[in-house]
Amino acid sequence: MSWRIVVISKRAKLEYKMNYLVVRDTEMLRIHLSEIHTLIIESTAVSLTAMLVAQLQERKINIIFCDNHRNPLSNVLPLYGCHNATEKVKSQIAWKREIKDQVWTRIIYEKITNQANVLKQTRPDLAEKLTGYASSITAGDRTNREAHAAKVYFNALFGNEFSRHKDSPINAALNYGYTILLSAINREIVINGYLTQLGIFHDNAFNQFNLSSDLIEPLRSLIDKEVVSWGSFEEFTSNQKMRLVDVMNCQVNMADKRMQFVNALGIYCRSVLESLSEQNLDLIQCMEYE
Repeated sequence: MSWRIVVISKRAKLEYKMNYLVVRDTEMLRIHLSEIHTLIIESTAVSLTAMLVAQLQERKINIIFCDNHRNPLSNVLPLYGCHNATEKVKSQIAWKREIKDQVWTRIIYEKITNQANVLKQTRPDLAEKLTGYASSITAGDRTNREAHAAKVYFNALFGNEFSRHKDSPINAALNYGYTILLSAINREIVINGYLTQLGIFHDNAFNQFNLSSDLIEPLRSLIDKEVVSWGSFEEFTSNQKMRLVDVMNCQVNMADKRMQFVNALGIYCRSVLESLSEQNLDLIQCMEYE
């Protein structure tokens, strides 16, 4: 199934009519709700009806509201993701440390491997170094191969002066892309009946999305690859934001099949959650992307 990421970037009125999202501005546009994965309200001049919000939530459609700088501000998700959510949450609370360490090790292996793949064309020497980090990960990544790989990786992409802690157009772009991706993962966790707050490795008392922050790790390089393809830039523009949103429409490989990223994302998230609850690492399915 193909999914659409719908972005409303200017003044408009949104309403629901007979299973359609109706967008009214200078013209009228109708989009069937069955086609929508995520609705991004980028402009604060947009108004929408409560009926539309209710219908979007009933269909588990992700809604992102942006602030007056057009950056993601909130992520609206339904209270009840599936019929046996209580059972799923009980199993989540009971996840054993051993399986969490095993799953986290696999996640970090996939993350560093994907980072190495991004560097293969431009810095094959450093790609090989990251591959070495991936092969030497210990249980639960207690030797912190993830951090060592990240330093090498980001310096190779954006220069030795780059830091993820600086206020810069590059970081603004990365943060925007990661937030869009995180919101899609939040949706997958909720519709599968689990809590985003209870993570595998991340355990910040002030982070509502600890589990999402775990699952996003192997996928960040999709955003990194897009941002680095722009070369040097002094301003993070609206067109660049739309290019990051469009990353959600890219094609990836999973289980010997070519599919849209958002479809593969659902399979990936569900497989990790099932592996934790079933205590079976073999259930995990990861995607491959060029």
